[in-house]
Parts: sequence; C-alpha cells; structure tokens
Amino acid sequence: MLLTVSTTHQPATDLGYLLHKNPARLQTEELSFGKAYVFYPDASVNLCTAALLVEIDPVALVRGRGPAGEGGQLEQYVNDRPYAANSFLSVAMGRIFSTAMSGRSKDRPELAETAIPLTAHLPVIAARGGEDLVKRLFEPLGYSIEMQGSQLDEKFPEWGASPYVALTIAGTVRLQDLLTHLYVLIPVLDNEKHYWVANDEIEKLLKRGEGWLGTHPEKDLIVSRYLKRQRSLAREALSRLMAEDTASDEAGDAPSVESPVTARTPSLHDQRLQTVLSVIRDTGAKRVVDLGCGEGKLLKLLLSEKQFETILGMDVSWRTLETAKERLRLDELPERQRSRIDLIQGSLTYRDQRLNGFEAAAIVEVIEHLDAPRLATFERIVFEFARPTHVVLTTPNADYNTVFETLLAGEFRHGDHRFEWKRSEFEGWASGVAERFGYGVRFEPVGPVDAERGAPTQMAVFTQKEVAA
Repeated sequence: MLLTVSTTHQPATDLGYLLHKNPARLQTEELSFGKAYVFYPDASVNLCTAALLVEIDPVALVRGRGPAGEGGQLEQYVNDRPYAANSFLSVAMGRIFSTAMSGRSKDRPELAETAIPLTAHLPVIAARGGEDLVKRLFEPLGYSIEMQGSQLDEKFPEWGASPYVALTIAGTVRLQDLLTHLYVLIPVLDNEKHYWVANDEIEKLLKRGEGWLGTHPEKDLIVSRYLKRQRSLAREALSRLMAEDTASDEAGDAPSVESPVTARTPSLHDQRLQTVLSVIRDTGAKRVVDLGCGEGKLLKLLLSEKQFETILGMDVSWRTLETAKERLRLDELPERQRSRIDLIQGSLTYRDQRLNGFEAAAIVEVIEHLDAPRLATFERIVFEFARPTHVVLTTPNADYNTVFETLLAGEFRHGDHRFEWKRSEFEGWASGVAERFGYGVRFEPVGPVDAERGAPTQMAVFTQKEVAA
C-alpha cells in the first residue's frame, strides 16, 4: 500500500526536515507485519514528494493464529490488506512519522507550525460509504477532494461500483494536521482494523483527534468506526469529547470558519442560539419544541429559563440524543426540573402527534440538510399538522459565503448541506409557506451584517395570523 505527500512550498525540500527523512536516501523500517519504505520520487526546490510504501506479508500474519477448522478461512490469505490503504498504513505512519505527527522539527521549528500547501494521494483505499462519506469526512477539515472509482468488473456492470478508489486530498495546512487527519480517517473509511481494539485505543483517538475531532460534524461516525463499533468504548470517547467541548464553551469559543471574529466576541453559533432564545422568550410561549435539537445546546438555554414549563427536543439521530442527554445531565436533574424536558427520536418528514400543542417551535440550521424534494413534506408536517403558534427558523445566507476566505465559489459551509439559499430565495420560500398555511412572517439577520451581503445567518419568525391579529 502506498501514501504520497507532496508540497510546492519553497524550498519544497524542506519537507524532508519536517518528516525527519532525508530525501537523498531510501529508508527502511521493520514492522511486526512487514516492512515500510520511505523514499522521494521528486525532490526539487519547486516540488517535493515523499512516499511511504508498506509491504505486508498476509500469510505470515495469520500463520499459526487462524481460527479452528479444517484449513482455516480462505479470506485470511486472500484479501485486500496488502494493497488497499487501511489500519496497517496508519500504524506505519504512527511509527515512521511519529515526530512529524507531534509537530516537532529540530531544524525547521517555525515551518512545523506553518500551514503550507500539501497534497496527499492514496492510489487505493476502500471508501466504504462512497464519495459522499469521503466529502463528509475531509471537507469540514478544509480539504479539496479528487476521487477516481471504477466498476467491480466492466464485463458485469450489474455488480455495481467497486468500493476501492484513488483518493487525493489537498489543502493549506500544517503537516502535523494532515498526517493526524489521515492517521484517524484512513481506518474510518475502510471501516475495519487489523488488531483488537481496547481502552487504550480511546487514548490514541483523543490524542490524534485533539483540536479537530470534537467539533467535526461526523464525530459520532468517526468514533464508532475507529473503535470498531464497540458501543461502550464509543460512548466513553464521545463523553470525553463532549466534556472537552463543554470546557471549551465555558472558556469561550475560538474563531471558526463561520466566525471570523475575535475570541471575545461570541461565535456565530452562540449568537444564533441566543437570538432564537430571545425571540421565543418574547412570544410568551410556555410550551416549546426544538425540532432537530442536535446535542442539546438550545435545550440547555431553554431549560435555564423558568418561563418554559414544557420543553421537547426531537432529532433523527439516536446517538445525538444520547449526547444531548449527557450534555443536559438529565439523570442528575432534580425531579421538578426533569419533568419539564423530554427527548424523542423522530423525523421532520413524517407526521408525529407528539409535536402537536406547542406554542413555539425552533428549527435552527435544519432545513438545509433536507433534500429539496422533501421540503413540501416538511412544510406540511410543521405548519399544517403540528401547527405551533410561533415558528423560529434559521438557515445560512448564501449571499454571505463570499466573506469566508476558506470557501470556494459555489461551495457549501457544511458537507451535508443539500442547498444554501440567498436572501431572496429564502424570503420567497418562507413567504410562500406563510401564505399557504395561514401564518404571518418577518425576517431578521443573525450575526454581523455586511452592507451588501447581509448577515451570515437569516431567520424567519412565523406567527399564526389569528394570533398576530
């Protein structure tokens, strides 16, 4: 299996100092499962490429350790482990590039802390989840992606696409970050590991995921796959990530792609939640539902307000609801507080009587995750059947995206977004919904307002016409 890392930073041969591997010679390292080689196909001032080749002996791996039975299992000897990038490659990276992954460079300490143009190429990797999963894993980390797939067998097209792809990711990042991202995400894409996973694997994951995993939108999936879907280990890892996230929240959020502001200014996410809370509070509502509640940050704010006597959080993800339960510490709340709030699993594309009878509903950054053909169903579920008195709905403002330097033209803020509306598109949609279902609607900006582009988040506040009158 092969991994190449290239840079055009000049002088490009500084890559050798960062990796602690001399471009002028081939380097070999013995591993428990084979050999690793590091060499440089290109080493010039303008372009430098380092290659890590891992040579595996699959027969030696299983000899004498196969399962009982006549001849063992054929799949032990005939498999993709020597060829497709997988956890063997991650282990080799941790061994060969340990100093680079720690961010240390004796000869180029300042460069080790500098984001430089880097490209990583994996000629063969099993992307079990397809192109969509690859994008969801790497795009939130700032990488551009190129993939080349193929059919399982061109003579039998009905067999479908092969899970194996050639993958290239590119971005301007620190070398340390690129290597740690690959170290974690290669086995996640493969959805398998060649060794037994125990508690010490949590420590590896948290160490290599420090600074990025806790805020990654796919952290649940990453943790589950990295820990071989062992629920107890995944719960512990997510709990520790949540604790770190909570501590970060209390210390003050750092600037993000959506928040190019100083550390003293609340993040856009916090501004959004506080604005929604304020609007719901002003309606005088006592019964509130958060549709698409996620990990419960808005629910936590609602619970702190005595005005709200009944609070319901609904999300489609059971795992996310478990995280919300832990974040809210529901099991530790006094009975009187605990009786005010409940969490349920559900979808906004199915009618649900549990959503009836609420005076206010919050739908914060949810609709952009729905496929456009499902919007009509969503509209009926919320505005015709559940029919809360007030609906507070937010979504990204696509007009504002040009402010974010890290977003390419036409790129969405999140890999799972199905669309992002300009202000005119959002106002047209919301006005049509209000007219069809007997609501009035007003629009408000959330976040810093640009004179030409508006605010990063746009909000619509719907109120039933008979109440508004």
